[in-house]
Amino acid sequence: METKLIAKNPNAYHNYDIKDTIEAGIELSGTEIKSIRNGKINLKDSYAIIKNGEVLVYGIHISPYEFGNIYNKDPLRTRKLLLHRKEINKLVGLVTQQSFSLVPISAYFKGSYVKISLGIGKGKKLYDKREELYMKRHS
Repeated sequence: METKLIAKNPNAYHNYDIKDTIEAGIELSGTEIKSIRNGKINLKDSYAIIKNGEVLVYGIHISPYEFGNIYNKDPLRTRKLLLHRKEINKLVGLVTQQSFSLVPISAYFKGSYVKISLGIGKGKKLYDKREELYMKRHS
């Protein structure tokens, strides 16, 4: 199936040490998908949590569709990620026992569906970020 990148999270690899990624669907309304097709999505300050056995993503900004008037939703509303129960159980174990964070890395089309690449990682310390920048400059 053909994939087409829509948006990337520029801070994901800078702020987190990503160990693994997982692909998830996202629950959207009708005007949100039209806005995404126009490229009006931003993942910059987004994160995901597990609540009541569901994976919810916060901070994804999807601009209102300009022709959607009353059907537009809140641009920063909480959205549900669509994963299999087995995958959610695995994520629950990683987040609670090993204190991993869930960070959306990218959004892309896979066929006609919008998918989110969810990174599983730990937050970097300030000195790790500095060391990484130093290594990039001097290599």
